[in-house]
Amino acid sequence: MRLVLQRVKSASVTVEQQQVSTIGPGVLALVGLHTEDRESDLQYCAKKLLAVKMWENGNGAPWRQHVKQKGYEILCVSQFTLYGTLSKKNQPDYKLAMKAQQANDMYNQFLDMLREGYDREKIFDGKFGEMMDVALVNDGPVTLVIDSREDALRKQMSSMSLTDGESGSGVER
Repeated sequence: MRLVLQRVKSASVTVEQQQVSTIGPGVLALVGLHTEDRESDLQYCAKKLLAVKMWENGNGAPWRQHVKQKGYEILCVSQFTLYGTLSKKNQPDYKLAMKAQQANDMYNQFLDMLREGYDREKIFDGKFGEMMDVALVNDGPVTLVIDSREDALRKQMSSMSLTDGESGSGVER
């Protein structure tokens, strides 16, 4: 699962000229689901999204407070194109993106996890599978990527390096 997070002063989603969601200060999260994502990927990303420290604290120290501490809102937008790749002819290919029906179910499960981990009234979303106009006013700008697969791979590589170092393989950093 991949999230692209943007710290925003405001954001909104409009579908067919009707505004479906709007938030004030908070996070706009573009949400992509991989064909092999499981519930553990959803849990990982929900936990990270609610805990990522994107704001300064009361003393002005940067990167000290998360969305819950600030009482801010989250707007999630489903975006299968986050798993797009380019062919040799530079045409987009979305075979790594989860198919629509399963993705819709998992996306809703992800939203439920966010609502359970925070305040239900502060979690908003667009319209799954629709063409959406997404408007935002960046705050910073600050943009971060959370990827359950890359993070899992990083952990695996880190533990392999520790194991290799212990066995005397001479792995250096």
